[in-house]
Amino acid sequence: MSRDEHSLDGLAALVTGGASGIGLATARLLAARGARVAVLDRELGGLPAELYGVPADVTDDAGVRGAVRAATDELAGLDILVNNAGVGAQGTVADNPDDEWRAVFDVNVLGIVRVTRAALGHLRASAHASIVNTSSVTATVGLPNRALYSATKGAVQALTLAMAVDHAHEGIRVNCVNPGTADTPWVARLLDAAEDPAAERAALEARQPIGRLVTAGEVAAAIAYLASPAASATTGTALAVDGGMQGLRPRSR
Repeated sequence: MSRDEHSLDGLAALVTGGASGIGLATARLLAARGARVAVLDRELGGLPAELYGVPADVTDDAGVRGAVRAATDELAGLDILVNNAGVGAQGTVADNPDDEWRAVFDVNVLGIVRVTRAALGHLRASAHASIVNTSSVTATVGLPNRALYSATKGAVQALTLAMAVDHAHEGIRVNCVNPGTADTPWVARLLDAAEDPAAERAALEARQPIGRLVTAGEVAAAIAYLASPAASATTGTALAVDGGMQGLRPRSR
């Protein structure tokens, strides 16, 4: 595959939740490949100079519309939207109160709706329009104590398929990535709160067949591929970046 197919020269990209973790790794990679990149996040401290930061909360529709308008004005349009903003939750179906269910769905699912809705006009005007949503391996694999989080990420994968078919005739591709357990600030906080952080990390690493956590850079590379001209015939796809967690069942050693 030629280098030009991976190049994002001349394209404009917006990454939500782009100030840390997978979002920041994605924004930096898109910029390194030639895209003009804006980041939408609640906190933008320490953002690299090559990224344009726009403060916004994806649960605030008016704020989202204003942020997308500011980003597209700065970028002179929009070709790539990465819906990465999200929050985590722990517990069985009995553990999380209704307010927490509403709050997590508000960010993880309705956040994608709000940002995409605000960006659609710009994407329709693009000759290379791509949306990539961040789902999770929990959309397809049952993991303990992740009922609420899994429900939101299953919704993200279903929403990705619905968006892909709705906007295919407009030339807008829609895909999602399904990361496994990634070495991100959120996972680091979970480990810090564990009774035995070292044992908990070892358990998380062991449940992925490659024997380690996924890196933010590995997920970013998958997002950049789906966003690029190299994936111009790919839409409605969920790309697992999970160390084999979804499909492999290795024998115990």
